[in-house]
Parts: sequence; structure tokens; C-alpha cells
Amino acid sequence: MSVRETWATRIGFILAATGSAVGLGNIWRFPFLTGESGGAAFLVVYLLLVVAVGIPILLVEFVIGRRSKRNPIGAFDQLGHANWKFAGAVGALAGFIILSYYSVVGGWVIQYLLASFTGGYGAEAEAFFLSTASGPTTVLFHAVFMTVVAGIVALGVRNGIEKAATVMVPSVIVLLVGLAIYGSTLSGASAAYQYYLYPDMSTLLGDALSVLPAAAGQAFFTLSLGMGVMITYSSYLDEDRNLLRDTGFIVVIDTGIAILAGLVVFPFLFTQGVTPGEGGAGAIFISLAGAFSQLPAGELIGGVFFFMLLLAALSSAFSIFEVVVSFIIDTFDVDRVPASIGLAVIIFALGIPTALDLTYLDTYDKFANNILLILGGLLLSLFVGWVYAAESREELDKGRSSGRFGSVWLNTVRFVVPPVLLVTLGLAVVEYYEFIQSTFF
Repeated sequence: MSVRETWATRIGFILAATGSAVGLGNIWRFPFLTGESGGAAFLVVYLLLVVAVGIPILLVEFVIGRRSKRNPIGAFDQLGHANWKFAGAVGALAGFIILSYYSVVGGWVIQYLLASFTGGYGAEAEAFFLSTASGPTTVLFHAVFMTVVAGIVALGVRNGIEKAATVMVPSVIVLLVGLAIYGSTLSGASAAYQYYLYPDMSTLLGDALSVLPAAAGQAFFTLSLGMGVMITYSSYLDEDRNLLRDTGFIVVIDTGIAILAGLVVFPFLFTQGVTPGEGGAGAIFISLAGAFSQLPAGELIGGVFFFMLLLAALSSAFSIFEVVVSFIIDTFDVDRVPASIGLAVIIFALGIPTALDLTYLDTYDKFANNILLILGGLLLSLFVGWVYAAESREELDKGRSSGRFGSVWLNTVRFVVPPVLLVTLGLAVVEYYEFIQSTFF
């Protein structure tokens, strides 16, 4: 077996894990889901789920990964519970599906970035998106994006993933802050903030139930939970790392960027009189391209935005890619380069249907995020809470004693997380069935 790599620096792991969380999920998916789901009510439910479920599950994955030093599937063999391998397999499958369409959207971003230099999307924003979103050119840029991702991962944990994240994540944060400041000067900023940050308390409970599956799926997606990323990344950790502190850093940065993304996107939409949430996943591209084309120095602003979006997309894509590469290396003792090349070809092939027909994007997205990620999180919480509790608490206390928080965490994983995720999963299955019926029948 090859020697398992470790992170070169403490900040490298934090930035890589944050980069996994800070991707298209925060900057592309979060604003359009917030718009689809009623604005501030969605934001409130999302934040509650991050605290009540996201933080405990992130720690669950860190504990499993660092203790096993294996990929999400092999981890359960290493921990002596091979009959639980299916829990890791669910997450790996989710990541596989997500990356197949994520790479297609990453290809869109590259096309928009190139068009920003020429004003290519101009006044015909919808026509440009339709030509970008599906067809042979889309397949080509899907291949370009996947090639870049595979190239970064092939370089290794330290020389590829860690170095890339160290540059990309701070750049994303700086560019987002700059765009948010610019957005605050637009005429639609006040209305955007009202819509985004001030929920209608009289309808919040009813809204909360209706947006629960989407908010839970988004919380898992943005924190890279349930898909094996954090198990894989923590498997490269040294034993003396303080998992509680690292979790706090990652959650705060990720959640802050998710909220910041809304402060960037919504002022542009409201300034152009666009209703948030209309038109699905592609609406953000259409609306923002139209908005940029109407602004002074719009080509420059658009270029900055899509460059930032590309960095964010890459930082999370190579983390999902690493999950399966790690499994291939651990299981078959294959070198990293051929494992990366072979996997890139497979994922590229799986993404071709999405690159040719947008219907597949929503179909894959809702299934992977709202069902598989939640199911994966539920299974992991049951394993740590009821099967591997004593060992998990021991692992959590390495580096620094967790004290009373460790007991609170374990009880939350046992008694709070499973029922919340079970209810959410039930609602998500019903919602997905209705979506399939209305879309294909």
C-alpha cells in the first residue's frame, strides 16, 4: 500500500475543507433556492439546520475520517464494522451524481467568463444561456472543467488540493466582499435586503415546513456533508488536530459566504426588476448576465463575478472528486494519476446527458441533494450515536478535551439529528415523487 498523505499545514486543511463547502452550492445554488423558497424564511430554516444538524454531522464525519484514515467506504472496514459500508457508499454515490452535473455547470461558468471579456451575453442574456446550457459546446466545456479538476487532484493532497485551496478560497472571499460592497450601491439593494434578511414571522412556521427538504439539502450540500468529502479530508489529518475548533472555523466561514452570496446576487436581481426564484437553476445566469450588461463597467463586474464563481466551483469540485479517487487508491492500490484520469473519463460520460438536456440537472440535483445526502447523514449519525459512540467520543477528545460539549454533541447525534433527518427525508421523497410525476408524466 502507498503511504497516505497528510496536510502540510493547519491552515491548508481549513481552507481545503472550507473550499469544499464554498462552491457553486453557496454562490449559485443558495441564492436561487432562497428565491424559489420565499426568501428570508428559507434563510432562517437553513441557519437553524446548520446549527442543529450541520455542525453535529460535520463532527461525525471528522471523527470517522481521522480515526479510520480511510475513504468513506473503506472507513467502516477499518473501524471493524464492515456491515455499515453501505452508509459510506450512499454518500460516495451522491457525490458521484453531483459531480456529473456540477461539472456541466462549471463549464457554463467558463463560457460566461470568456464572454465577459467581449460582452458576449449582452442584451440577449436568455438566448446566450440557452446556447450555453446544452449542446456540443456545453459538452466541450464540461470536458475542460473536468480536466482541470482531475489535474489538480492528480497532483496530490499537498501539491494539488491544498495549494489550490490556499489560493482559491481567500480569492473567493475577497472578490465576494468587493461585489457585495458594489451591490450595496445599486438602486435595488434596499428591497433586496428586505426580501432576503427580514422574514414574515406570521407565516414563518408554515413556510418552514414547506422549505425543510430544500433547506436541509442545501445545508448538507454547502457543508459537503453526507457525500464523504469531510470523511476523506479528515482522513489526512494528524492526531493532534482540535476537531471542535476546525469545525467552528469551517462552519462560520461557509455560512458567512453563503449569506454574503445572497447579498451579492439579490441587489443585482432587484435592480433589474427580476423576481428571485423564477426560472430555476439557469435563472441566476440569465438574470445576472442581463444585469451586468446594463451596468456601467458591466463587462468588468461580470468578469470579476464569473472568475470568482469559477474559483469557487473548482474548489468544491476537486473535493468531491477526491472522495472517489481516495477510494480507488485505498481499495486497488492504484497510483493517483491513473485513478484521476480514469475517474474523470467516467464522470465526463455521466455528465453528457445533462450537457445535452437541462431536464437532467434538476432531476439529479433534487435526488442527490435532498434525498441521498440526507440519507447518508442519517446513517452516519445512527452509526456514531448508537454503534460507535464510545470510540467516537475518545476520538473527539484527541488534541483537546471536548468536555461538556462532547456529551451534548453525542446526545444531539443520538436524539436530535435522526428524527429531524427522518422527517426531512420523508418530505423530500414525497416532494421528489411529485416532481418526477409533473416533469416526466
